[in-house]
Amino acid sequence: MHTALKTDPNFHEADRRFFRDFSPGDEFYENLIDAHNGLSDEQSESLNARLILLLANHIGDLRVLREALQAARQTD
Repeated sequence: MHTALKTDPNFHEADRRFFRDFSPGDEFYENLIDAHNGLSDEQSESLNARLILLLANHIGDLRVLREALQAARQTD
């Protein structure tokens, strides 16, 4: 079974309704920025690396992770 990489907005929270479809993504972005507040550049890079590894482990599907890496490398 191949699970395709989700590139459409997919942010949500169980048992919670949001006023607009993009609101949960905005909330995550705000949380991400808050997590970096007060950190040095080096500390921010470490936080990003740990976050990537935690989320990659949560996803777990190597095909999806390879697809995500490829998509992230593409430039506009």
